Amino acid sequence: MKNLLLMRHGKSSWELNVGDQDRPLGQRGITDAHLVGKELAKHNYSIDHVYSSPANRALHTCMICIGEMGHSLKDFSIVNDLYDFSGERVINVIRHLDNALETVLIFGHNHAFTYLANLFGDKHLENVPTSGFVHIQFKESSWAAITQGVTIQTIFPKQLKAW
Repeated sequence: MKNLLLMRHGKSSWELNVGDQDRPLGQRGITDAHLVGKELAKHNYSIDHVYSSPANRALHTCMICIGEMGHSLKDFSIVNDLYDFSGERVINVIRHLDNALETVLIFGHNHAFTYLANLFGDKHLENVPTSGFVHIQFKESSWAAITQGVTIQTIFPKQLKAW
């Protein structure tokens, strides 16, 4: 059984005149990444590997979340193809994952993550918001063979702030 954990980067700042890959998180993005990371820590996910887009905002979100979760950096990789907005390159990364990995957490971007959540999950999501998390589980034992999974959980910052 394979578990795909997707997390969209936090809200970015547009204050600096930098290229898209270098755009940092804004304060709300930092706060929401901590909020969702703390919630994920409560679920005790057994994550085999964490992958992140090289974009500053995705990488910063990743570092905040895995820090909150207490996950080791020894099982962490930056993958250039995760800097993708369509989802096609992300799908290729997923399909080529090592089958020894049962649960992976991937940090990246929209529209790719909303597309993937709807393509692979069984629950339609209008939008995966910034710092939004989606857990999809597959019955297949090979990443290359995954098709339709089950959307196990979504965690969005807005839901956590409503408490």
